[in-house]
Formats: sequence, C-alpha cells, structure tokens
Amino acid sequence: MNELQRLVLDYRSEAGELVIRCLYRSQGGAGPSTKARAREGTALIRTGLQDALEPLEAGAECVGTSGFDSPQGRMFFWLQPHRTK
Repeated sequence: MNELQRLVLDYRSEAGELVIRCLYRSQGGAGPSTKARAREGTALIRTGLQDALEPLEAGAECVGTSGFDSPQGRMFFWLQPHRTK
C-alpha cells in the first residue's frame, strides 16, 4: 500500500510549467526509476489533487499571510475535511 504524505505545487510562470513534488511511503514493490514506480506516483498525485480540490470547491478560509510587504507573499488556507452525508 502506498501512502501520500505531501504534494508541493510550484508554478513557474516564466516557463509556464507546473512542477509537482510528491512525497510518499511505499511498501516496496517497484524499484526506483521504473515505469511501475512512475505509475504509482502518478496515481497518488492524481488522487491527492482530487482530494485537495473537493474542500476548495466547498469553500476555504484564509487563515493568514506571510507578512511580507511585497506582493509576492504567501497565503495559508484552512481546508475543512470533506464530509459525506
């Protein structure tokens, strides 16, 4: 079983790229630099992004900013877990 631990999205506007770094724990299985490992990572990224979008679509509360004076600050959002009825 694979467990997603962290997704980091880095949009690089000058190049028009979206770089996604994925940190996950694996039970072994596929070796590094294999097609199977790439499929595992892609599947975890896909489900992680879908899980993150659900509460964003329901509404997210901005809970703080970085405090920098420049317009390149960071914003932090608190996402409520998606609850099924």
